[in-house]
Amino acid sequence: MTREFKIVHEQQIDGTPEQVFAAATEGSAGWLWPVDIELKLGGAGPFGSSVTAWDPPHRYANHMDGENGFYNTLEFEISERPDGKSWLRYVHSGVIFEDEENQYEAAQQHTAFYQHTLAQVVKYFPGRQASFAEVQGPEGSGAADALQRVKAALGISDVEAGHRVSVTIEGLGHIDAEVDYLAENFVGLRTEDAMYRFFGRNAFGSVVGMTIHLFAGDASDEAAGDEIARTEAAAWGTWLNGLFG
Repeated sequence: MTREFKIVHEQQIDGTPEQVFAAATEGSAGWLWPVDIELKLGGAGPFGSSVTAWDPPHRYANHMDGENGFYNTLEFEISERPDGKSWLRYVHSGVIFEDEENQYEAAQQHTAFYQHTLAQVVKYFPGRQASFAEVQGPEGSGAADALQRVKAALGISDVEAGHRVSVTIEGLGHIDAEVDYLAENFVGLRTEDAMYRFFGRNAFGSVVGMTIHLFAGDASDEAAGDEIARTEAAAWGTWLNGLFG
């Protein structure tokens, strides 16, 4: 069984089209993961795709084809709004080959979280490059209540987005953050120089994971920033293992 899908997400962003375009293309480590893009029409996009639209700062798209009718297309359309704001229309279309309903629901929810995070980057960290790290929880974090246990450990079980929380991570100390995103399967925390994103992929047949996006330090020293991100990932990994050990 296969299913073609099309997910459309639209939002206003507190930033100029130039800032949104830069974050969507060159700044992906701040809200998604590091992606190498040949910044021109026909250039190489992520995962073997090709850049099929390149019109800074208004439109960017990439597309890839694969076996058995597989394809995947990402499109960003950006227009200017008054008062230094922008409107982003993001479209993700492609093919799902198995577990169609579950994977489509996962894609929809991930899209909303990623696009919210993109807007946060433009608003709070405009023009700043991020160091990125990813953490996967242990096998036990695949349980049905796994993300609820993470929320409880973070102290956000009974709060709403916009509240501030403080959590102590061994090796990192106190992390004071604002809860900028809170949904059944996702949590977003933002500090003055970082964003922490928690993914309840246990709801979709996997384990809890998180990504770390650090905007601190000297942006010109990429190696040093990456090392700090790896140190943070190790500390958070120990914390997650402790929850489900």
